[in-house]
Amino acid sequence: MPKRAIAYAVVDAFTDEPFKGNTAAICLLEDSWEEQLGEQWMQSVAAEFNTSITVFLVCAGADADAANPQFHIRWFTPVRESELCGHGTLAAAHYLISSGLVRCNAIDFLAKSGFLTAKKVIGLKQSSTSISPPQEACTKFSIELDFPLIPVVKCSSLEMPSIPETLNGASVSDVLKTVSDSAADLIVELNSGEEVVNVRPNIAELVQCAGRGVAVTGPAPVGSSYDFFSRFFCPKYGLNEDPVCGSVHCALAPYWGKKLGKQCMTAFMASPRSGTLYLQWDEAAQRVRICGEAVTIMVGTILV
Repeated sequence: MPKRAIAYAVVDAFTDEPFKGNTAAICLLEDSWEEQLGEQWMQSVAAEFNTSITVFLVCAGADADAANPQFHIRWFTPVRESELCGHGTLAAAHYLISSGLVRCNAIDFLAKSGFLTAKKVIGLKQSSTSISPPQEACTKFSIELDFPLIPVVKCSSLEMPSIPETLNGASVSDVLKTVSDSAADLIVELNSGEEVVNVRPNIAELVQCAGRGVAVTGPAPVGSSYDFFSRFFCPKYGLNEDPVCGSVHCALAPYWGKKLGKQCMTAFMASPRSGTLYLQWDEAAQRVRICGEAVTIMVGTILV
């Protein structure tokens, strides 16, 4: 019996360089295939790719020329399904547009966690009212995501085991948690961006923490082009460190926006792969816009 071929692409998100930022595998399914293959097959594919996230897309019916074509979207880490993924959504939008599969500048994604929008942005300069990267940093195009804001509240010391030991003695300024119906995160603010870069957490202890993962963040160094640094650790999801996490910025953007008195900010994910995110938060609308570039690394087919 002939095998069916499912197209896939591997994309590095929140970077304009190959092998930087955060990697996502994008798989394009037909509706009937999703029903027949099921969640266990999707999880097995994600384990096979063994990268931060594997995205599965199913066209919701509109053709490539329609205004705002819609796609159902699901995200899987190597060990479990994720409730929300920023870099995977950005990578999916980048590939759909750059490959010509979508011939418009905006895409709607229908996820379990809600309705998400991604749009193409070309060469607009950053200002107090625009989050688009500067023209010299955007040689092709960027993708802007429109995500729901995630509130942040003070965290009880009982919700995390001994923080200084967990973070190997880093100077903790504050500990907070996100308020989410799906998967909450802990947010640990350190005294400086340099400490964020150098932190070496105890992964075994982080597994015992409440919620999805632990974001470590701190102010960017004086004179930096960034506003704040962050890293994100989520060993429960099969990733000791998520190289560049877009979804956690749904909480970090309003948190730092209030601290710094800014609506538009530039964030640096200080993992070994590193990545840059351009942010704007809208308190009234309870939304966060996240903008970044991406690079397609490879394309191929999965035989089933």
